[in-house]
Amino acid sequence: MGCGSCGTSKDGAPGGCQSHGNCASGGCNRMNVHDWLANLPFSDPESSCRMVEVSFNNGSRKDYFRNTTLHFYEKGEMIAVEGVNGFDVGMVNLTGELVRLQLKKHKIDEKSPDIKKIMRRASEIDMAKLAENKAREAQVLIRSRAIARQLKLELKMAEVEVQADGRKATFFYIADDRVDFRELIKLYAAEFKVKVEMRQIGARQEAGKVGGIGSCGRELCCSTWLTDFKSVNTNAARYQNLSINQTKLSGQCGRLKCCLNYELDTYMDALQFFPNDADMLELARGRAFLVKKDIFKNLMWYTMADSNKHYPLTIETVKKIKAQNKDGIRPEELETAEVITGKPKEVEPEYADIVGQISLQSLERNSRKRRDKEKSQQQKQGPGNAPQGRNQPQQGRQQNNPQQGGPRQGQQQQRPPQNRGPQQPRNEAGGNQPRPQRPPQQGGGNRPNPNRGPQNRGPHNRGPRPESGGPKKEG
Repeated sequence: MGCGSCGTSKDGAPGGCQSHGNCASGGCNRMNVHDWLANLPFSDPESSCRMVEVSFNNGSRKDYFRNTTLHFYEKGEMIAVEGVNGFDVGMVNLTGELVRLQLKKHKIDEKSPDIKKIMRRASEIDMAKLAENKAREAQVLIRSRAIARQLKLELKMAEVEVQADGRKATFFYIADDRVDFRELIKLYAAEFKVKVEMRQIGARQEAGKVGGIGSCGRELCCSTWLTDFKSVNTNAARYQNLSINQTKLSGQCGRLKCCLNYELDTYMDALQFFPNDADMLELARGRAFLVKKDIFKNLMWYTMADSNKHYPLTIETVKKIKAQNKDGIRPEELETAEVITGKPKEVEPEYADIVGQISLQSLERNSRKRRDKEKSQQQKQGPGNAPQGRNQPQQGRQQNNPQQGGPRQGQQQQRPPQNRGPQQPRNEAGGNQPRPQRPPQQGGGNRPNPNRGPQNRGPHNRGPRPESGGPKKEG
C-alpha cells in the first residue's frame, strides 16, 4: 500500500520515492515529517513561508531551498535545485509553515542570501541523468576505498553521493583521529573527474545510512526519524538501574543505544525525591550499603556487609536513620517495608442469599449428613444383621433345585436335549469350515445322529457328559 506521495505514474508503476508501494521498507517514510500545519488558514497569504525542505539520496540528507518561482510544489514531487557548478535533483519533503519552525530549530535565517533556490520541476532528462550518475556510486565507492588503502590512511569510506549532473561527489568517511587527506583529494579528482568534498560522520550516522532492525523489533531510529544525535554515557544506564553490560547496551553502531536517553528525564524527575547522601547507613551491628533505588515503589534496597540479604526501606525510614546517624545514634535493626510480590490474591465474594436461589454448599451439606446417617445405621446393625432382601433370591434358587449336585448341575440335568434339525455345513467362501467328527469311542459310545447334523461344539460350548445312571442306547 503506497502513500499519497507515491501514487502511480502513467505506466502504472509507483512514482515519488520509487519504493514500489512498500512504504514500510524505508522508502518514502524515511526521515519523513507530517505537515500538521498544511490546512491552517492565514489572514495574510503573502506572509506565508516560501522555504521548502528537500531530501536527497532517499532521505539520508536534507537541505532547505527558497522557492522564487510562481509554482506550488507538493510533497513527494521531484524538483531540480541549484548545486555546485550545476544542478541537483531531490524530492520535496516539507512545505508550508512547518518549514519555518524547522529553520528556527536548526538556527537558520530565513532571509539569508546563502540559501540556494529552486530552479524547476525535474524533467525526464534530469531524471535520466540522476539515474545514470547514481549507478556510478557503487563503483566510485569501491575505487575510493582502494585508493585510501594504498595511501595507508586511517579512515573508513562509508558512502559516496554523486550530484545529479555528475560534477560533484561527496565522500562520507569515518575516522577516530585527524586525517590529512590533501593527497587523497587530488587522486580522487584526477580519477573520477569531479569536484571532491570530504565530510566526516560518526558511527551513529553510518548506522543510519546502512539501516537495519533494532533489538525492539522496529527499524532503527537513526534511519527513520532521528536527525540530531546526543551523547549517551553509562550514567544514563546507572540512573535507570540497568546492568552495565556492553553487549546489551550497545547498538548496531557499536555505541551506547540512543534510546537510553528517552526515559532518562522521567527517572531524573523521580529520583529527586530520594536522598543523595544515603549510600551507607550506620547500624549497631555494622554498616548497610545501598544496592539500588526503586522509583516505582519508592523503596531503597540495602545489604549488610556480613550477609547477602537485601532489606527494602522506605524513603522516610532512610531519612530517619540518616538523622539518627548525625546525632551519633545507631539503630539496632532496620525497619523493612513489606514488598508485595506478584499479583494480589483475589478475595472470594461472599454468598448472597437471594429468594429462589439454592446454595451448592447447602446441598453438599445435606448429602453429607445423609451419608453419615446411613453409615451409622449400618454400624449399629452389625455384619450379621444384614438386610434379608439380598439373600432371598439365592434361597429361592436352592428351593427350585432340590437335586444333589448344586443348582447348576440340577439345571443342566433337567435341560431337555436340543433338536436343532438338519443343518447344512457352511462351505461357502468366507464361511466357517466344519470340524472333523470324533471317532466312535470304544466300548459302544454314542454315535452321531445323522438327522441332527454335525455337532461342532467347542471346548467352551461343550456340555456335561451324562451320568452313569442314565439310560443307554442299545448298540
